[in-house]
Amino acid sequence: MNTHLGRRTRVLVATTATAGMVLLAACTSTDDGGGGSTTAGGVELVKAGQLTTCTHLPYPPFQSEIGGKVQGFDVALIDLVADDLGVKQQILDTPFENFKTGAFLNSGECDLAAAGMTITEERKKNVDFSDPYFNATQAVLVAKDSGVASLADVKAKNVKLGAQAQTTGEDYVKGEGFDPVSFESSDAVLNGLRTGQVKAVVIDYPVVQGWLKDKANADAFTVAEQIDTGEQYGFTVKKGNKALQEAVNKALADAKADGTYKKLYEQWIGPYDESAASPAAS
Repeated sequence: MNTHLGRRTRVLVATTATAGMVLLAACTSTDDGGGGSTTAGGVELVKAGQLTTCTHLPYPPFQSEIGGKVQGFDVALIDLVADDLGVKQQILDTPFENFKTGAFLNSGECDLAAAGMTITEERKKNVDFSDPYFNATQAVLVAKDSGVASLADVKAKNVKLGAQAQTTGEDYVKGEGFDPVSFESSDAVLNGLRTGQVKAVVIDYPVVQGWLKDKANADAFTVAEQIDTGEQYGFTVKKGNKALQEAVNKALADAKADGTYKKLYEQWIGPYDESAASPAAS
């Protein structure tokens, strides 16, 4: 987000129940620590012995810090890729706009990006996407006593609307004629709704599902409408990095075939929704 442009990239500790291991964090440096290496799988990595992932925090249930460690659905899936390559995953928290341009991939900061990111034609100009791994709808979340039952109601009743900056949800509502309040993160979106800064928000439905697992949120807020925008999530690699793109696609396909994907989906997203979990390749 724009407010993060001057912030230093953070190197974070990541762990998942599936991986069963803690990945050690290192000090941030402009030096690549000795350059890349080629794994047994033939994938060249920006740093030896690790698969370096760019993400943007927080974005539960896909990636967020829990107990001082980065965890989530995306983290767990990329751990599978790292396992296949015989390395460990290490995560960098970076500004979201870099995912549109592929800046951190092109500069050699990261091998791939995983951030609950929608596949779009615009983004394809700058990065190569994996096969889609998740179908996502947008949700309109409102206070239970708001009297708002749809996005059309938001417009008709001139209700103040919020969205996360630089996201497809924000793009969608702007395309529908709204001028939403832009928040830098999903946590800030929810806080804006809690504090009354906005009366309705539009954000990816899986994020809302995660919020509503908390009883206080479930008691206060409700989904007024789900909007099917045809969005699919994908992981990204540097343009032309076919070896890593194929490694990611193989890990996703294997996880769906052996039941690991379903297990992780139920752990992080909720009840298994096959239509959301099994998108056709774009």
